[in-house]
Amino acid sequence: MKTKFLVQAGIIAAIYAALTIMLAPFSYGPMQIRVSEALTILPYFTPAAVPGLFIGCLVSNYISPYGVIDMICGSGATLIAAAGSYMLRSKPILVPLPPVLANAVIIGLMLHYAYGVPMNLFLIMAWIGLGELIACYAIGYPLLRYLKKYKGIFE
Repeated sequence: MKTKFLVQAGIIAAIYAALTIMLAPFSYGPMQIRVSEALTILPYFTPAAVPGLFIGCLVSNYISPYGVIDMICGSGATLIAAAGSYMLRSKPILVPLPPVLANAVIIGLMLHYAYGVPMNLFLIMAWIGLGELIACYAIGYPLLRYLKKYKGIFE
């Protein structure tokens, strides 16, 4: 069982990092729509997704233009979001919500205070939240509904 958990976490981490890096202009841009955040629905299917998403985000933030602070804050936001998604797995419609909220708040605070982005804090949070909303609900939730048909692949 432990090997299966590690393999699932590793695969999820690799897919998250690969998607983020391949789509770098969207992943790290001013209007950030990190398509890989759609994978934050995976804790619905397996607890291995929680560390997998965290490690994938950590790896992809290593090359982020925002440096070490993004590695800490961004990866922390993804860890909090993935744990929240796992806790809400009994209500599938809410599974994508923790990533939207965690990233809007944490990344918004990071951009405003650590990097001095010259915008109103709540506007930054709304902007980040919108990007997350697109990734998590427009892409992630349909992915969750599709993968529910094949839930056995995670068992």
